This record gives sequence, C-alpha cells and structure tokens, in this order.
Amino acid sequence: MTTTPVVNRTLNAYRTGVGRGMTSVRNSWTTPSEVLGALLPLAIAIGVLLFMRNFSFGGAEVSLGAMNLPSLIGMNIVFGGIMGIVGVLVMDRTNGTLLRAKSVPGGTTSYLVGEVLAAAITTVVSSLLLLVVGLLLFDELVFDSPLRWIGFLGVMVLGLAATLPLGAVLGALIDNPRNMTLIMLPITGLIGISGIFYPITALPSWLQWIGQVFPMYWMGLGMRSTLLPDAMVTVEIGASWRVPLMLLVLTIWTVTGLALAPRLLGRMARRESGSAMTRRREELRQEWGG
Repeated sequence: MTTTPVVNRTLNAYRTGVGRGMTSVRNSWTTPSEVLGALLPLAIAIGVLLFMRNFSFGGAEVSLGAMNLPSLIGMNIVFGGIMGIVGVLVMDRTNGTLLRAKSVPGGTTSYLVGEVLAAAITTVVSSLLLLVVGLLLFDELVFDSPLRWIGFLGVMVLGLAATLPLGAVLGALIDNPRNMTLIMLPITGLIGISGIFYPITALPSWLQWIGQVFPMYWMGLGMRSTLLPDAMVTVEIGASWRVPLMLLVLTIWTVTGLALAPRLLGRMARRESGSAMTRRREELRQEWGG
C-alpha cells in the first residue's frame, strides 16, 4: 500500500529530470557562447586530423589522421562523460543550483537525471559530428556494414555508461572550481599515454600498462576496431583488437562507478547548505580578487 506513492514520486522525479535535461540541451544549443565553446574543440580536433593526413606510422595503409580519428572520438566520449558531469556539479554547488534542487521533493534526483542526460546528448552529438567529418575526410575508413555500425554504437553507449558515473563520483568529491585542475591534469596525462595521437605500442612497456588501466585507451581501441581496416590491428598490442577484454574493462568501470556514484552523490547532497555555498563563494572571491 505504501509503495505506490514512493514509485510515483520516483517516476515523477525522473520525468522532471528528463525535461530538465532536454531544456538544458536546448538552452546550450541556442546560446552563442556555449555553441562556440562546443565547436572550438571540434575544430581543433579536425585541424589536427588534417595536419596528420599526410603522415603514416610504420608504413601503415592508412594515414595517421585516419588512424587517430577513432581514438579522438573515444577520447571525446571519455572527456565529455567525465568533465560534462564534473564541471556542472562543481559550478552548481557554488552558484546554489544544487541547494535549490535539494529543497524540492525529488529535486536532487531530477537534477542529477537532467544533467546526466544533457551531458550524454551533448557528447553523443559531438562524437557523431566528428565521425561524419572524418568519413568525409578519410576514404581509408571502413564503416560500410551493419556490424560496424552496431559495434560503434555499442562502444559509445558502453563508454558513456563507464564515464558518466565516474564523472559523478569525481564531481561529488570536488567541491570548489579551483580544484578542477586535480582532475584535468591526470586526464591530460592519460591522453598522452593512451594511444590517442600515436599507437600505444610506441611507448615504453610500463606506460602501456598504466594506459590500459583506464577507460580512455579502451574507448580508443574499441572505436578503432569499428572504423579501421582489419589490417590495422597489427599496430595494436598483441596484434589484436581484444574486443572481449575491452568490453570487460569498460564494464568493470561501469559497475564500479554505478556502485560509488549514488553513495557519494547522496553524501554530497546531504552536506549541501547555505553556509557551505557561502564559504565556497567567499573563497572564490578572495582568489579572484573580487
């Protein structure tokens, strides 16, 4: 008898969250500064690909630009999944948005659902744009069968499932925008050792092992397996796409993130208060000389 109201409240919070997420996406895509902020990284990535289209690695049959396109798409998904949530959580804890959501029944749930949905949609759209541009630029890519399309979409969905909860975990741990560098610096380092811009096999073995611990390498590998000719597998570790291992590693990250995120987000919401928000604002004001 008491479960129906609870279920209804939960469903209502999720419906509200979906609406909030769609509104957030619409606002982002109609705000010139945010559109420019989203397109600029894509333009830089495309510029890098164009620069690399005349270079090759070890006599490979595709250019370095074509080789790097799948890796860039994988990096975009990981970066968007993590930083899309981290940035929103950190800023909204400072400007009071999260505190206001907490004051409404089911508000925290709808807030989180909305921001996760908005980050996922934005990341998917930007990744598909990269794919379309890449297919127009590089005829060496192989994307002409339903199996490859399904593989691409599957890797993208699994990558978002692995990184969005991770972003929520990190966002729950960082309570001040000035601490964002604690996340940005490691991610930047991982870009350098995850085979994004150059095959990971060119790195020392100990760096290869470190790179393989994190989702970025596996997302790049999964995307390469769906977009590059089969002959390109020879430049990978063990001359294999290692699809089962890729699925396993990303699934482990997904399960770990889903196990940690609700607990840390719940603790974060419980600790939100007017005094905590005021303290963060004062720290920022002093740091920025306001």
